[in-house]
Amino acid sequence: MASSSSSSSPSHPYSSLSLMNPQNNKYDVFLSFSRAETRDSFTSHLRSALCQKSIETFIDDQLIRGDDISESLPDTIAASSISIIIFSERYASSGRCLNELLKFLECKHNYGQIVIPVFYRVDPLHVRKQIGIFGDSFLELEERFPEKMERWRSALTEAANLPGFDSHVFR
Repeated sequence: MASSSSSSSPSHPYSSLSLMNPQNNKYDVFLSFSRAETRDSFTSHLRSALCQKSIETFIDDQLIRGDDISESLPDTIAASSISIIIFSERYASSGRCLNELLKFLECKHNYGQIVIPVFYRVDPLHVRKQIGIFGDSFLELEERFPEKMERWRSALTEAANLPGFDSHVFR
């Protein structure tokens, strides 16, 4: 997320990023991820790298496992300049993650918040179309939340179409 000092155009839309109006935001970055898959690996390394660059990063270490996001979390999301969504195979098996995703996109549309998808060991097409193992995980929620499935499906497709990062490229 550090600014590039090169005068040439950036190779990626976020390689030369300045935070939008940081004085109005409590956090520079909000990280959303599946705890079971990425918390002690990719996410902890990403958070460490962001913190080393003095980027104020929110990660909910106190969250109790469940499907709802706490009442204060939507305010925390809105108080962040950037949301980074770490899509993994099991991300869509969490109603909580999907509800966070809805809030990220709402903030993107209403306030211009930057939303960056990171595809960690999952194909962006699988997120976009909810297929493969990612799609199987998503369908686990259909019985419990039939009324939310269409909104979540639309949000997943929209987020997967945003410019982001694919871990398959870095292997």
